Amino acid sequence: MSSASSGLKPAVKTSTGVQTGVLIINLGTPNGATTGEVRKFLREFLSDPNVIDINPVARRLLLYLYVLPFRPIRSARAYKKVWTRDGSPLLVHGRDLARELGSRLGKGIPVYLAMRYGNPSISTALKRLKEHGVDRIVILPLYPQFAASTITSTMDKVAQEARSLWADPSVVQIPPFYSHPGFIRSMAAIGKPLLGALDPDHILMSYHGLPERHIRKIDAKGMHCLANDSCCDRIQEVNRNCYRAHCFETSRLLARELGLAPGDYTVCFQSRMGRAPWIKPYTDRVVERLAKTGKKRVAVFCPAFVADCLETLEEIGIRGREQFVAAGGETLTLIPSLNTHPMWVETVTEMLQSCIREGART
Repeated sequence: MSSASSGLKPAVKTSTGVQTGVLIINLGTPNGATTGEVRKFLREFLSDPNVIDINPVARRLLLYLYVLPFRPIRSARAYKKVWTRDGSPLLVHGRDLARELGSRLGKGIPVYLAMRYGNPSISTALKRLKEHGVDRIVILPLYPQFAASTITSTMDKVAQEARSLWADPSVVQIPPFYSHPGFIRSMAAIGKPLLGALDPDHILMSYHGLPERHIRKIDAKGMHCLANDSCCDRIQEVNRNCYRAHCFETSRLLARELGLAPGDYTVCFQSRMGRAPWIKPYTDRVVERLAKTGKKRVAVFCPAFVADCLETLEEIGIRGREQFVAAGGETLTLIPSLNTHPMWVETVTEMLQSCIREGART
């Protein structure tokens, strides 16, 4: 289908004759809050060898014998608690962000949202960009910290689908933005007024967890990552692509922006699955410990998520709060994700514009 026949406006050519489009990508969401839709989503998600990086036969047995028969029922109940009239919160916020970016970048730069798993698919979004006449695609994976299970998987899928549409696709990825000043300032801008009103006696910075084996894979010599408690104290060559190190760096920068002392906050990791060890400390255990040691008011940032979703709204905002109160705490408050906060939209716009301008010069 041509741009003319589809009613799409062609992308604007730069001085080099290149037409640029933008694709922002998040992890994904089921099409509905039903057991069947959640099962379909989990089947696609957990079949990815970047996510469950074990022997293919073992992965299939784990998925079909232990995960898919039971987990979709529990997950569907959780999704129903946060589902909106317009669908999944992650999808709603993603569409809103794409619309804001499209408005700021102008009609000559088409912007589409895709999900690595589920819909809108990467394939569909790339086809739409193709219809616009785009021959250079700027990709923004909406994952602040690097992980093979998110960024590598996403970019591999983009490359696979792009090659089916373009003979020689030009794909440019914006790198992980875990330490980007605008990312940090945007989170602080959301958090500061809420922290002032809440007056918490402790703050959590909770990130999505990963199996420890994922972290060890990036340390070729096996002598640094997870070898001691200080392995993530600073970013250096050996851990420059380490998800856990990125999370701690984000936390240090956010704490500095908020004026927090080291003892004012705890970095922790949520959403673990299975029996294999995941990176620590575990959020649910930290929440219980804080309550039992006398903390009454806890606030939680989730800096691995740029949009509110099941993991923030339900896992922290509902279950985390209930667990904290049951253990003796008074209030646990989720600090909202970036979503479409004006400062965040401006930050993303600037990141994209910088990349687009760079492409116009080459």
